[in-house]
Amino acid sequence: MQRTFPLILVFVFGILGILPFVIPHPVVQNTNDFLLNVFLKILLAFALVLGLGSLLKVHMDKIRRQRQNWQYSWVLIITFVITSIIGLFGGVAGDGILPTRIGSFSFDIWTIYSNVQIPLGATMFALLAFFMASAAYRAFRARSFEATLLLTSAFVVMIGVLPLGNSISPHLPSFAQWVMDVPNVAGQRGIQFGVALGALATALKIILGIERSWLGGGGS
Repeated sequence: MQRTFPLILVFVFGILGILPFVIPHPVVQNTNDFLLNVFLKILLAFALVLGLGSLLKVHMDKIRRQRQNWQYSWVLIITFVITSIIGLFGGVAGDGILPTRIGSFSFDIWTIYSNVQIPLGATMFALLAFFMASAAYRAFRARSFEATLLLTSAFVVMIGVLPLGNSISPHLPSFAQWVMDVPNVAGQRGIQFGVALGALATALKIILGIERSWLGGGGS
């Protein structure tokens, strides 16, 4: 029953998710609106609590066993507790029951998000740029015809979008734009079709109970 009941739920709700796209009846559409706007939000609330509890459990276990970089788990837990208290009792902009201002210094949840979360995210993306540059350097090596074609097109596009490209040839920027609009878009559409077909096949396998790896235990 521990496996049969989840399979039944997945099958039922999978079918309910498909029906609104093929049956325009108001009963079906209203049921779909209820599932998306009410039922799904309730599930997301429970999933959020479960996910946060699991996060704390993993990092507490990491601290207890003193695994690699366990000191950073303390940073996560402390910031999690502080921001949770401020978010729950301090309101969005200091309008809660918890005072979130000391003189001109404000530490409400919106201030924390703007002055801590956003700069940290920008820092992470800035670091990713160097990793992307390193990966591009390793990928852009003319070891085959396909790699040579990739390297040439990348070089043409990069030069074409710079003012230097127009100085080299007035036709280079328009050619670079053509590469972006025609071959690039065609390749993207092919990838998107492949991803859509793969997602459809995976969804059907899960709904019909063929794919059971999400249940754990090897998926048998």
